[in-house]
Order: sequence, then C-alpha cells, then structure tokens
Amino acid sequence: MKNNAKPTESELEILQVLWELGASTVRTVNDELCKRKEAEVGYTTTLKQMQIMHEKGLVSRNDEAKTHIFSAAIAESETKKQLLDRFVDHVFRGSATSLVMQALGGKKSNADEISEIRRFLDEMENKQKGNDNANEKGGK
Repeated sequence: MKNNAKPTESELEILQVLWELGASTVRTVNDELCKRKEAEVGYTTTLKQMQIMHEKGLVSRNDEAKTHIFSAAIAESETKKQLLDRFVDHVFRGSATSLVMQALGGKKSNADEISEIRRFLDEMENKQKGNDNANEKGGK
C-alpha cells in the first residue's frame, strides 16, 4: 500500500468483492455491491472509488483491453491483521483479552462456536508450551 493507506469502509467493501471474485471489471464489482447492499449503488460512484483506490495502491488495474480489470493489490489476511491491530490498540488499549471478553460477552455463541474457540485456545496453549520447552532446552 502506498504510504500505508488504510481502506475506508466503502473501499473495504470493494476489496471484499475483489478478494472473493478475483480480478473484475467495475461493472461486476458494482453489480455485486448492489446485491450485497440490496440497494442501488451508482456505477460512477464505484468507478470513482476504484480509481481513487488505484491511486492509493489498494487495487491494481490492467488497462490493456478496452474494459479495465481491477484486482486487489493488498492481501486480505494482511489487511485484516492491520485493521484489527489498529482497532485493538485504539478501542481496547492494546488488550486482545479485553476484545475477546467483550466479543464473547456481548453475543450468544452456540455450542459449535464455543468448541471451535476452545480448540483454538488449546492449539495456542500447546504452541506456547512447545516454545517454552524449546527455550528451556536452548538455555541449558
């Protein structure tokens, strides 16, 4: 991303379409946005946003053909990580624990979700134990 540009909410919606569908025309992106929002999104609005995103380095554009094809220029996983890190830092003062407690306390989780969370925590704990054991062996 140029100058570490962070996508706005509407830019993020466009990126989500491109991450899901892959390289697409403005028309394809606009049609998908209309479906997702269940409302009319102006074609020229989508075009202008994607042009701005290209200037910011958020999307790349192939203009070899008559119809320009746009692709996400930033990875979905890296974008999510950056946005989440910024959110945790600003809203939860850097505490991932506070974020998780708020998320779990504010929503009803079903048994499958709780099991998945438990498995994830177990994996994290096992990795941590493995790192601790490796550090102990390395320090002897």
